[in-house]
Amino acid sequence: MRGFATLVIAGLALGPSLAYAQTQTEQEVTQRILESAEYVTTNLMGETDNYSRHGALEFWSSGGLLNEIPPSGRPGEWDAINITPKHIKVIPLVEGQAAVALYYSEGMMKPKGSAGVSNYLTRVTQVFVKEDGQWKVRSSHWSAVTGGAGTTQTVLEN
Repeated sequence: MRGFATLVIAGLALGPSLAYAQTQTEQEVTQRILESAEYVTTNLMGETDNYSRHGALEFWSSGGLLNEIPPSGRPGEWDAINITPKHIKVIPLVEGQAAVALYYSEGMMKPKGSAGVSNYLTRVTQVFVKEDGQWKVRSSHWSAVTGGAGTTQTVLEN
């Protein structure tokens, strides 16, 4: 028992140094998600360079079928938007090359020409690939959390 108590005390003393350290991929993808949300909030439009050169496949929080997104991204404009990514967890698949991010997206939005969503709350899973030194979205899946709402858009308009 004495050895166990010593081990517990040593563990408590070393606790801060044993904290989880994020890999570079985890840090970079997390930063990319936060920067993307900030861009949309500030500019009231979607980024044009967020998607892979191969485009992406997406399921949206509003339901509907699988959407094929071109490399130029989704054309999105808002009258108002304030969405915050929360509890971001990144799983590197190949360090520095590919990763999956899981997080919550919460806030409000009013897309141009559509009804506003005052309680936007979704779970997000995104696949990122690194292309030319930048993390790009290759696939996304948003699903509304019970009690929250998804977007009103169900298909990509051409």
